[in-house]
Amino acid sequence: MGNSYAGQLKTTRFEEVLHDSIEASLRSNSLVPRPIFSQLYLEAEQQLSALEGGSRVDNEEEEEEGEGGLEPSGPPNPYQMHPPPEGCCTTDGFCQAGKDLRLVSMSTEPIDVPAGFLLVGAKSPSLPDHLLVCAVDKRFLPDDNGHNALLGFSGNCVGCGKKGFCYFTEFSNHINLKLTTQPKKQKHLKCYLVRNAQGALTKGPLICWKVSEFRGRQALASACSASLFPSLDSSGPPAASSSEPTPGTNPSVPVGAQQAGPASDHPSLAAATGPAVFNGKDSPKDQQLVKNKLSAMPRPSALGILSNSGPPKKRHKGWSPESPSATDGGFSQGGGNRAKYESAGVSYMPQVGVVGPASVTFPVVASGEPVSVPDNLLKICKAKPVIFKGKYSHGNFPYLCGNLNDVVVSPLLYTCYQNSQSISRAYEQYGASTIQPISEETQLLLTVYYLVQLAADQVPLMEDLEQIFLRSWRESHLTEIRQYQQAPPQPFPPAPSAVAPVTPAQLPWLAGLAASSCNDSVHIIECTYSLAEGLSEMFRLLIEGKLAKTNYVVIICACRNAAIDSCIAVTGKYQARILSESLLTPAEYQKEVSYELVTGKVDSLGAFFSTLCPEGDIDILLDKFHQENQGHISSSLTASSVTKSTSLDVGSAPTCTSDTQNLDLGSFEKVDFLICIPPSEVTYQQTLFHVWHSGVLLELGLEKEHVTKQRVEQYVLKLDAEAQTKFKSFLQNSFQNPHTLFVLIHDHAHWDLVSSAVHNLYSQSDPSVGLVDRLLNCKEVKEAPNIVTLHVTSFPYALQTQHTLISPYNEIHWPASYSNGADLYPETKKYFGLSEFIESTLSGHSLPLLRYDSSFEAMVTALGKRFPRLHSAVIRTFVLVQHYAAAMMAVSGLSRMKNHTSVETLEIAQNLLDSPRRCPCGHGLMVLLRVPCSPLAAVAYERLAHVRARLALEQHFEIILGHPSSGISVGTHFVKQLKMWQKIEDAEWRPQTYLELEGLPCILIFSGMDPHGESLPRSLRYCDLRLINSSCLVRTALEQELGLAAYFVSNEIPLEKGVRSEALESGTEKLSSTDSEEEELGTEGCFETGSTSEKRSPVKRERPHSHDSASSPLSSKASSSVLCGESSAQPGGPSQREQARPLQPCGPSEEGRVPGDKQRLRASQGPPVISRHSPGLAPQPDSGLRTTQRSTQVSVTSSSSQLSCSGSSSSSTVPAAGTLVLQAAQCSMTKACQQPPVVFLPKLVYDMVTSTDSSGLPKAASLLPSHSVMWASSFRPLLSKTMTSTEQSLYYRQWTVPRPSHMDYGNRAEGRVDGFHPRRLLLSGPPQIGKTGAYLQFLSILSRMLIRLTEVDVYDEEEISINLREESDWHYLQLTDPWPDLELFKKLPFDYIIHDPKYEDASLICSRHQGIKSEERGTPRKPEDLYVRRQTARMRLSKFAAHNTYHHCEQCHQYLGFHPRYQLYESTLHAFAFSYSMLGEEVQLHFIIPKSKEHHFVFSQPGGQLESMRLPLVTDKSREYIKSPTFTPTTGRHEHGLFNLYHAMDGASHLHVLVVKEYEMAVYKKYWPNHIMLVLPSVFNSAGVGAAHFLIKELSYHNLELERSRQEELGIQPQDIWPFIVISDDSCVMWNVVDVDCGGERSREFSWSERNVSLKYIMQHIEASPNITHYALIGMRKWSSKAGSREVREPFSRCHVHDFIVLNVDLTQNVQYNQNRFLCDDVDFNLRVHSAGLLLCRFNRFSVMKKQIVVGGQRSFHITSKASDSPVSIMPAQYICAPDSKHTFLAAPAQLLLEKFLQHHSHRFFPLSLKNHGHPVLLVDCYLNLGPQISVCYVSSRPHSLNISCSDFTFSGLLLYLCDSFVGAGFLKKFHFLKGATLCVICQDRNSLRQTVVRLELEDEWQFRLRDEFQTANAKEDRPLFFLTGRHI
Repeated sequence: MGNSYAGQLKTTRFEEVLHDSIEASLRSNSLVPRPIFSQLYLEAEQQLSALEGGSRVDNEEEEEEGEGGLEPSGPPNPYQMHPPPEGCCTTDGFCQAGKDLRLVSMSTEPIDVPAGFLLVGAKSPSLPDHLLVCAVDKRFLPDDNGHNALLGFSGNCVGCGKKGFCYFTEFSNHINLKLTTQPKKQKHLKCYLVRNAQGALTKGPLICWKVSEFRGRQALASACSASLFPSLDSSGPPAASSSEPTPGTNPSVPVGAQQAGPASDHPSLAAATGPAVFNGKDSPKDQQLVKNKLSAMPRPSALGILSNSGPPKKRHKGWSPESPSATDGGFSQGGGNRAKYESAGVSYMPQVGVVGPASVTFPVVASGEPVSVPDNLLKICKAKPVIFKGKYSHGNFPYLCGNLNDVVVSPLLYTCYQNSQSISRAYEQYGASTIQPISEETQLLLTVYYLVQLAADQVPLMEDLEQIFLRSWRESHLTEIRQYQQAPPQPFPPAPSAVAPVTPAQLPWLAGLAASSCNDSVHIIECTYSLAEGLSEMFRLLIEGKLAKTNYVVIICACRNAAIDSCIAVTGKYQARILSESLLTPAEYQKEVSYELVTGKVDSLGAFFSTLCPEGDIDILLDKFHQENQGHISSSLTASSVTKSTSLDVGSAPTCTSDTQNLDLGSFEKVDFLICIPPSEVTYQQTLFHVWHSGVLLELGLEKEHVTKQRVEQYVLKLDAEAQTKFKSFLQNSFQNPHTLFVLIHDHAHWDLVSSAVHNLYSQSDPSVGLVDRLLNCKEVKEAPNIVTLHVTSFPYALQTQHTLISPYNEIHWPASYSNGADLYPETKKYFGLSEFIESTLSGHSLPLLRYDSSFEAMVTALGKRFPRLHSAVIRTFVLVQHYAAAMMAVSGLSRMKNHTSVETLEIAQNLLDSPRRCPCGHGLMVLLRVPCSPLAAVAYERLAHVRARLALEQHFEIILGHPSSGISVGTHFVKQLKMWQKIEDAEWRPQTYLELEGLPCILIFSGMDPHGESLPRSLRYCDLRLINSSCLVRTALEQELGLAAYFVSNEIPLEKGVRSEALESGTEKLSSTDSEEEELGTEGCFETGSTSEKRSPVKRERPHSHDSASSPLSSKASSSVLCGESSAQPGGPSQREQARPLQPCGPSEEGRVPGDKQRLRASQGPPVISRHSPGLAPQPDSGLRTTQRSTQVSVTSSSSQLSCSGSSSSSTVPAAGTLVLQAAQCSMTKACQQPPVVFLPKLVYDMVTSTDSSGLPKAASLLPSHSVMWASSFRPLLSKTMTSTEQSLYYRQWTVPRPSHMDYGNRAEGRVDGFHPRRLLLSGPPQIGKTGAYLQFLSILSRMLIRLTEVDVYDEEEISINLREESDWHYLQLTDPWPDLELFKKLPFDYIIHDPKYEDASLICSRHQGIKSEERGTPRKPEDLYVRRQTARMRLSKFAAHNTYHHCEQCHQYLGFHPRYQLYESTLHAFAFSYSMLGEEVQLHFIIPKSKEHHFVFSQPGGQLESMRLPLVTDKSREYIKSPTFTPTTGRHEHGLFNLYHAMDGASHLHVLVVKEYEMAVYKKYWPNHIMLVLPSVFNSAGVGAAHFLIKELSYHNLELERSRQEELGIQPQDIWPFIVISDDSCVMWNVVDVDCGGERSREFSWSERNVSLKYIMQHIEASPNITHYALIGMRKWSSKAGSREVREPFSRCHVHDFIVLNVDLTQNVQYNQNRFLCDDVDFNLRVHSAGLLLCRFNRFSVMKKQIVVGGQRSFHITSKASDSPVSIMPAQYICAPDSKHTFLAAPAQLLLEKFLQHHSHRFFPLSLKNHGHPVLLVDCYLNLGPQISVCYVSSRPHSLNISCSDFTFSGLLLYLCDSFVGAGFLKKFHFLKGATLCVICQDRNSLRQTVVRLELEDEWQFRLRDEFQTANAKEDRPLFFLTGRHI
């Protein structure tokens, strides 16, 4: 099918062609212009479609007779071949380059065939005996069945090698075919070429062009008769053909076999198998299914746009069959577009037939059984029969010809049958794979049963049928799937027993039996030969009028090959009309309606209406009335209103959870945002207002004070044609600011989910199609690490498919229904959503809020029969407008017109006109008239405006035509009223949002196929949805329409209609709430009126808030209740605000607007109240304005407006009971506070919404969730009423798949985590509940969170006991020394006193000169206050900070070991043993070493035994790495420990080892996969930090020896091996250095400043110290903001070091940490090191900041009772007990109990020592904390140790803790004790206790009593410690 002239498109511009063809179609009455494009595939469906139209396509060449083609019906056009270029070869069999292409020559030649190409033989007319060899892209060739050849051509010349021929015309010229007819690949490419066994190229199988070729022509022929606008005679969508949909695959594969069912059922959904009587639309269950309903999506097929010349244009060669736009039958089905009849699979066009009766019956063109459709079928039947193809043997469905405009053929039932034949994979896990599917006969019989039980006003739904099949199948296989089903459901309809299968012979008889009881509503036709026979019979009966009462005709042919053929025709006028119209796409629907209006076909309706009125035409009556009443027009209304809005406080908004690899919140400094909204001017203005008045721009720091509206506009993007420019600048901004987190908010996110691939087809017709996908899913957005996309919608279902990009963990369902919604809103408010409306229909004692109009429906049905060719939307609109006109006339005085309207419409008109009269201020109500079709809306507007004018009601109410693309137009008179009510002085002000129409009496005609998020005011009283069409019968569309009426009402005054509904429990509203699972990022919402609720959100903060009177933070709220009248409202009762201000009569209170703001607000925005649904951010009222007593709350409180109008003298009284006395004449707006609007629905929709399934779930919720998705399988459980939003999301994620036109179609996630985008979030909540305010609040919280994430709480405490420091003669006077001078330093005395503030509760260590007064020690804190009361300061993290697991940035990805594909780095486990005499056994440690860190270690061989850890040399001066290995002992802080030292080390190489307990190894390894772990032996699982320090030090010394011996062999001296390690706490976050500027030489005056530096800087400075190996311990100050010059004046101190120490393991070889210690082990070790004569040096000019971490560490030790698991708190006094007593034993290590007891209760042992600091307790060899009120003196018993002189001291006590042999009797006799001093000896067991007493001869000086023996409260197996106390004699 090549194009002449090398396929060049004619110069006619696309738009001109389109315009011409539309014009031609309107004028033409015979033939219709042809489309420019046919569809992409030559073969889309199996059957031949009947040719429609009067003649063949002239310029299309046909095959010759001998080729098996048909005779052309017209003479062929002569083909003019282009002359070949000068000088090229023109020899037959050779290409133009002169290379031989003949098969005989090429058979043995090696030929390079590119991938995807095949060698084929081309036939040249001039060489009949030769084949020419060509390489052709196989996508453009058909498969073996003649299917799936892509239109167009792509080939290479194998002779000269030239590639890339895109047109067969061009290629045929190149290979010199010399054709006299138009080049066609079907005609000249004859066969495939294959190599034989010898490798020679030979002729292979023929290319199967026949079917494709024939269908290609036929597609053209059928498309030729298509018109963009239907004619009157063919107003419905006629079916032109009847062929089976073949999903773009081999037709022999059954549809069901390609099903994409999910892998398994959700367990909780498994038993949801109640009766499924949906009255919803059919829903295809497979990717291959045609969803023949009105779809929101444009067609993704090739366009059926009309043209006046040429064969179909070829597709670009790059289009592959797999691409989403490569349309085949499967595409039409999978696409989000409704093929309205079979030939849509071919032409993809509104096939609206020829104008005038199509009486020409076209001759049948192929074998088959033709059925002629009678000419006058529609005229006689008053409806177009819809024929659903059922079961039929392959290829046997008859062809239809003749008057094809009057029938519709649909494959829906066929696909339903096919689908139900396939068993879901979900059942296979139960062994169901061997179970047979339901038989074809049973399916058909069940269908008949189903049709029989349908009521006369019901429409059959495929979903009902599917559920019937599913239940039938389940019941027949109960035993096999009993695990899957809890109880057999009640069968509905009653199905025949599945035990005995139905045979084909029985089927017609059984079907006839079933239908016999239904009064002929189902008619069975049995035919013996073929379905054609039955169809002909049906048409005959229809023409003869014998099926007048029949709604369904079932045709069964059961004789051929024992296979069942069947089809079902819907002939009922009501059902057929609804079904045929529902097969139109929205675009086709609009076109059809437009055509009927443009061509005046609706005039017949108007003529008919005029005959109905007995007094003559309504217009005549109107004119008469107008003349009579001229001069008596009512005076214009004058009034004003007071309004007030409730606001929504999102206490804690959803926080952005995301994959840790992709969003590091810590790396961002600020938040920016862009809100994308649908192209609706009203929504745009509404969103601008929300953003402007929310204060979010100021809070985020994006704008300074006095934000103008123009500035706000850059943050809101309307997704229209101009959107791309603005979006590009957003992307550029995000690229230029990598440290700003950009939140892309996609509001109304269920709109326009069309993929951009579909847009490519539509780019010229509608630039906005697919815009969301093009912008929000573009590569830049997906890959930008600083863009988070937040989808916001009330209807998230289309974003919850198997292919969704949004992780279920990133869904926020809001508001969460904590305690059944009890706490969602204040007591005075109730959200009225869909479930509450439904509930109102069940209350029974009052008029429901959800209604349908029976008289309107009856009239529409009658007119539908009278005007079968008019679309029902046209009829419904004209009837309704007529009803409105008659009602207005009746109310205006023409009471006889009441008979020409319905009661419902009359009520609306009456209230509309009366409401302003009832209110002195003139407030009225709004009537929303929803007319989805824009042309009809314009008609309604014109007609109603005309009637209003004739009735002289222009001043009484406004009529507003609302369309998404245009703003609001309101008459001058009404603008004045609004300005007066709202006290707006700006002369230019006009309302720009519907919310600003508050109180205006008006009819809002709201058009557009979908609402785009427009909010409506509180004065909305009637929501008239009688004109919504059948496209809304999917869940999203239905809920979207009903969402217009969603409302907040005052819960305290009974509703006018008596409806009181409890918490959000039922049905779909439950669906909009969620469970309170912790993982849900729910927002704790709290709605507040600001005046009546004492509840406050946890976040108490003053902030500007959105549209709560647009007030500033300084505003006070208006009082709760306002009465209309001249006198101001008087506060009544103590609940009234102190600042209740005088209020103007019924006018808007200024609500405390700041005077300076007034003008600005007025100039830009009208009413102070913008919302009836309170989407605002919560205003936090001043505390002084809060209500103090709930008992006297004012009762009338509303979300936006609280008005009560009364006489001029009335004033407010507020009785204590809380009821407000109202005058009888109530303002309509006051009523609006108390009741939601009344909603009128079409009967079909009403039945759908109000009926429920067996679980109580409204059937509407079981509909297909969205037009753009389809069910993954028929075998799916039903939704359940009890499902939360989270469970629903999981249900849809499992059971729905996107159509090919859906933007998620290409994302094959299917639940895999890597298919989710890490920076996508979804916020869903019911309509009108305030999601705008929620996401603006979210931005504020996110901004504060970022600031918070970049900050950290660090301990900020002054050093303690500074005044006790020894004023020694020696100071380190060299103030500028960078390093300590060893000789000078040795002369410094050691400062025994602990200055670290964390040891404020520790015992003071005395040295010789101290005389301490008791009051100098601070008062001790309670133990529980230790962590609460410590002072902290909030610091901004510097670039050199250490981080926890929450930090991820690009730089440290590799450091952390996270692979881009999220696989953890490989690690190996190595055992490392060394012996240690003190432990008495060999110690076995384990190292976990990641592969990336193995270079730090020495192995016996690669992968072999670990031998040692490499150590550098002392002499090494490299600045590239840190020499000292860093060890960090940690417990309980796998997430919060600061182990990421990458930035702290400034990227320098370093060795970092985490020291963890064995039971925590796995969790630490999970969080820190690239860190080396040292795993302590299991015996230390309950040990304290002392054990970790002990093992680190011993291991390091052992390793030092190993390294010395290893490197000695390399010739290195042992003393040259680096002996230092770092032991760091896991909470060290930043490091600082003090820069000192000395005033002069040796001057003591100096200035200093502190700055943050890297740990690398500090470590390299320390490691560079001269004589460093002479120091045993080096440390630094703890940072404090209060540090003064005194602390930093001396650069070095000889004192205690803590938290971060550099330890010389060589010098301290013989000084050990005490492995038993839990507390103060560093103080104990410092004292041991000093007493061993070693140097401790503290660098005072370095400081470490310690982060406050409230989890883990020593807090992880909980002391509990061993007897019970209950967490009873146990006091420290209970930690010890008498031996052998009945005391409760505790589950805690003995050592911990000992240390804790001594810390809090040591005064029991040392009563003399309490506050007696002059007489300390003597501690030998071990420092134990005896509490802050007891001082101690430490001495070492080791020989040659440094001790203080004790000759001056008289001690008040002696503590001997596990003393060893160095402590002897002689040693103790050196010390002097007070009389009555106490002794405490602590040993491991009672035996040791006695031996110690004897060995030390203690009984000589100390007196012991038996009752003075104690033990820690441990059981025997826990090895308690024993105490013996005595008194000094």
